[in-house]
Amino acid sequence: MAAKLIMLVVFFAVMIGVGFYSRSKATNVNDYVLGGRAVGPWITAFAFGTSYFSSVVFVGYAGQFGWKYGIASTWIGLGNAVIGSLLAWIVLGRRTRVMTQKLDARTMPEYFGKRYDSKALRLASSIIAFIFLVPYTASIYNGLSRLFEMAFNIDYKLCIIIMALLTAVYVIVGGYMATALNDFIQGTIMLIGICAVIAAVLAGNGGFLNALKELSNIPEDPAVTTAALQGSHGLFASFFGPDPLNLFGVVVLTSLGTWGLPQMVHKFYTIKDEKAVKTGTIVSTFFAVIVSGGCYFLGGFGRLFSNADIYNADGSVMFDSIVPAMLQTLPDILIGIVVVLVLSASMSTLSSLVITSSSTITLDFLKETFFKNMKEKEQLITMRVLVALFVLLSIILALNPPTFIAQLMGVSWGALAGAFLAPFMYGLYSKKITKAGVWAGFIWGVGFTVVNLLTKNSIIASPINAGAVTMVAGLIIVPLVSFVTPKMNKRFVDDIFTCYDSTVVVHKKHSLEE
Repeated sequence: MAAKLIMLVVFFAVMIGVGFYSRSKATNVNDYVLGGRAVGPWITAFAFGTSYFSSVVFVGYAGQFGWKYGIASTWIGLGNAVIGSLLAWIVLGRRTRVMTQKLDARTMPEYFGKRYDSKALRLASSIIAFIFLVPYTASIYNGLSRLFEMAFNIDYKLCIIIMALLTAVYVIVGGYMATALNDFIQGTIMLIGICAVIAAVLAGNGGFLNALKELSNIPEDPAVTTAALQGSHGLFASFFGPDPLNLFGVVVLTSLGTWGLPQMVHKFYTIKDEKAVKTGTIVSTFFAVIVSGGCYFLGGFGRLFSNADIYNADGSVMFDSIVPAMLQTLPDILIGIVVVLVLSASMSTLSSLVITSSSTITLDFLKETFFKNMKEKEQLITMRVLVALFVLLSIILALNPPTFIAQLMGVSWGALAGAFLAPFMYGLYSKKITKAGVWAGFIWGVGFTVVNLLTKNSIIASPINAGAVTMVAGLIIVPLVSFVTPKMNKRFVDDIFTCYDSTVVVHKKHSLEE
């Protein structure tokens, strides 16, 4: 217990220290929100990765999907690495940095407003972001409850309050740079921690091959096995698992979703230079392979730990209890590492979400509606106050969650990415996307998600598959509506796209052109 408490105290002290160290780098709005657009490659890459993966992935998703799909759930982590990280950087990274600098856009709603010359789009997207980011903020606490009860035998509510308040302190004091530096530290802990935990859990089951053998002996589960595969053997140790189609839906939602989430895309705004793009692409992909791939790989062995602690009174499985049950037999020092690992994942995601929410509401809503003459110092103060308010609101939601919040947390990725992904990505590449096309994307993403959520017999029963369908359909709807609606002013759009035509000089070692 003493060792675990010392690890926590040191961890929190470092986080706060980084916040005050970064204080001098958060003296104006641009520095507070974007780190002066001068964040280096490794820090940017780790900021992207740690914002991507929270306790929801390590405890909730790894347990749930590992239970459903067995070792095949590793595909989710690999999809996160290839689609959610590698392709996201390749497709969005450089173009986002160039165009947002041209537009002087600091948030995703500000990008929509300036790219499509529409104040209404800016206001609408800021409201959508707020509505679906705050419940998502509350969701990251859920994975902590079982772990802290297991490790410290204390009410996790106290941990939620402490973690949230400490996160608020370093975000309020140091802004984005403090968040990014802490993300680097937290990401390093996550990399080391997940490798140590996997090695320990497999060793406790006689090694990888023996654990895989034991997994292959578990009979199929009719509740999760697709009809075509029922009657098969060893499905939980198979290449694609017992339900490949729904597994694919999970891969799409959790991977493609990052392309349209404000807190994720925001990382590309802060890129320093070309080196940061190339290095960030490689590092963030490697990070995702280890952390996300490792989490889902670990969760794939969850059925080897099916003791009474993971079942409700009615016999249903408590998915959030699976990973804690796997960790109960670990040495105390490893349990301490796991707790710090999950805290790292949670605090990094929380800090990213609250700074995104506060900057969006301040710059895109309050300044554009009620306080049009708000000075820079006032904007900075407002954002810091809102960080505190958002953290407080997330605590309230986490401690006293209304029933609809639990559902809303599960569909927030689908709603946000379903609304924002297509208008954002197409806006970087195509001059033909119209305001009507963007509105259609917003209405479709939010509308379908909400209707599917509130319909008694949902159109698509699985929120995961619903989110995946919402995103993919948005990629079709936005260009189709843009094709049949009035085009934007050609001179205005052409001027925006001149940012990609600027000439840069490079050394011969990078290009053979004369």
